[in-house]
Amino acid sequence: MSVAPQAAARPVDVATARPRIRPLRWVAGAVLAVLAAQFAWFLVTNPRFEWPVVARYLFDANILRGLGMSLLLTVIGMVLGSLLGVLLAAGRLSGFKPVSWACGIYIAVFRGIPPLVQLIFWFNLGYLLPRISLGVPFGPTFVSWPTNTVISSLTAAIIGLTLHEAAYMAEIVRAGILAVDSGQRDAARAMGFTAAQGFVKVVLPQAMRVIVPPTGSQFISLLKGTSLVSVIAMADLLYSVQVIYNRTYEIVPLLIVACAWYLAVVTVLSLGQRRLERHFGKGQR
Repeated sequence: MSVAPQAAARPVDVATARPRIRPLRWVAGAVLAVLAAQFAWFLVTNPRFEWPVVARYLFDANILRGLGMSLLLTVIGMVLGSLLGVLLAAGRLSGFKPVSWACGIYIAVFRGIPPLVQLIFWFNLGYLLPRISLGVPFGPTFVSWPTNTVISSLTAAIIGLTLHEAAYMAEIVRAGILAVDSGQRDAARAMGFTAAQGFVKVVLPQAMRVIVPPTGSQFISLLKGTSLVSVIAMADLLYSVQVIYNRTYEIVPLLIVACAWYLAVVTVLSLGQRRLERHFGKGQR
């Protein structure tokens, strides 16, 4: 007795097809909605947040000056750190071993020491070096200054943030350059470009696609890291908030003010980072 062949399945019309029901997704969405509603209710109904106090200090002149100082430290630290990081990356990729080893040791040391420790160390440099001098090594001194006069809170903050940022930027730049296939350099030389022209016109644009995303993240991390300078009495955003709540004892509302400004600035920087990623990622999926 022969078995009749099974009828061929009818083709599915994609235009009329319905998405498959996924009950677990609905359950997860409902749980998240309930948690979000509960959190919003907690924010609105808890009087200890003191939202009127938050509104009163959000645009306070001292708070805005502290925010400006945080942004200034971020820009200076990022610019100087990026420049020094490029030099360190070039040194790491150099064929001259002593330079490569020296740059590698620098990166290992300044990536390994927490930035808070570095800031405190540079602020107290006067304990190890009472005077900063210029002159001939192991010879006469031409001019000198008291270290505590030169290394102020601002100077210590810039030095600490720059040296720490340079170590991370060196690895980011080095990774971006190594991500470009060596054949691209050969193609640039075949087209008659010099080594410098090939790097600027061929290698660097392709490396930027790898460099930009982590650089944007480092910029945002540096902005948040400027809050550490409050330990050396630098009048950044967090320090300005602390000065006010040490006087008024309104700790939570003032911390919410600081969080609000950090979130606002980080959101703007994140949008800028995405635009840069789209610009340098043209032609890539």
